[in-house]
Amino acid sequence: MQQRPSSQPGVRTPSPLLLAGFSRIARRRLRGSFRAVRMLHAERLVQAGAGPLIVYLNHPSWWDPLLCLTLARKLLPHRTHYAPISAASLVRYPMFGRLGMFPVDQGSARGAAQFLRSSQSVLASGGVLWITAQGRFSDVRLRPATLKAGLGALLHRLQDASPVTVLPLALEYTFWNGVKPEALSAAGTPIDVRSTAVPNTARQWTQLLEEELQTAQDELAAAAMLRDPSIFETLLDSNGASLWQRLRARMRGELEIPGADRTSETD
Repeated sequence: MQQRPSSQPGVRTPSPLLLAGFSRIARRRLRGSFRAVRMLHAERLVQAGAGPLIVYLNHPSWWDPLLCLTLARKLLPHRTHYAPISAASLVRYPMFGRLGMFPVDQGSARGAAQFLRSSQSVLASGGVLWITAQGRFSDVRLRPATLKAGLGALLHRLQDASPVTVLPLALEYTFWNGVKPEALSAAGTPIDVRSTAVPNTARQWTQLLEEELQTAQDELAAAAMLRDPSIFETLLDSNGASLWQRLRARMRGELEIPGADRTSETD
């Protein structure tokens, strides 16, 4: 059973009404800008979401939060989701606090301690924590997939605590044969924090996380190069757009190229 996070400053329970409205906007934007949202190993996210969960991901694009919100609502609709955001951004956009985002002062010891306390509060409540662990926009081809130290420090703290699963998630946006790009993701291998005996330090945790994320990215890249939608689970498809959206796309010249892949999946 999920609970509210303890009275940790800045961590607010998301507003269901506001979250539902923002999720509709996210789906609309994704449908309008991408051919489809497709995922490899979606079942891994669903299965890992049975208990406290950390999803950490690479950070290739501005689209990442909207894509993750859609994955969360599609695959774990009954869970409560949270994510850290820079304190400065939350001051500029306070509405994000009502969507489950909590503030972190970046680049300071105070901010690191703030992140650890808030994250532990979220997980203790049974929530799902989403983290762009690279801490900056990074090209999907960049190797190694270097992560900031905060997540490794958090897992080192949690190693002897209550059970927590951490799941790597690879994201990539690429063109296939159509006018619009594909929004692709792949869930990596879930890690049970308490049963993983190898990491003894926060740095070793960070190295393990980097390796697992890179493995997921490599698998996603190999699948993306095949340009075969049947390999993926299609979670959102622009074929499911409204009549007005299709007419508007035609007026803008966003027509499908003959011979482009066409799938029948809908939302």
